[in-house]
Amino acid sequence: MYVFKDEFRTGIESIDVEHQKLFEIADKAYETLMDEFIPDKYDYIVEILSELAEYAATHFEHEEAYMMSIQYKKLFSHKTEHADFIEKISGYDLSEVDEKQKDVILELLDFLNDWLIHHILENDKLIG
Repeated sequence: MYVFKDEFRTGIESIDVEHQKLFEIADKAYETLMDEFIPDKYDYIVEILSELAEYAATHFEHEEAYMMSIQYKKLFSHKTEHADFIEKISGYDLSEVDEKQKDVILELLDFLNDWLIHHILENDKLIG
């Protein structure tokens, strides 16, 4: 379901490669939701949240370093959006994740869908 298309390219190869990985993690969340052979998805969801938080933090560090190197004028607001993303992903209550697995993964997918489309197309494309 989550496929990195040319329209998401910023023109900065290293950032585009990292964005592609974010799409792969989002797709892993979608595949977990759709897999009927995994009745208890808790461990999978926790793993996805952990991978997403770690990878996004690394990606944001690289992206912000690039923006600093080109003296990007919207760096501060961009960093704020990145911090909000990390806060959202890190803020999941694991007991709630266990009790409401389907609701949590659906909410996560909605958030990722919005983030990947709007943040990349409306903000990250401006960097390139």
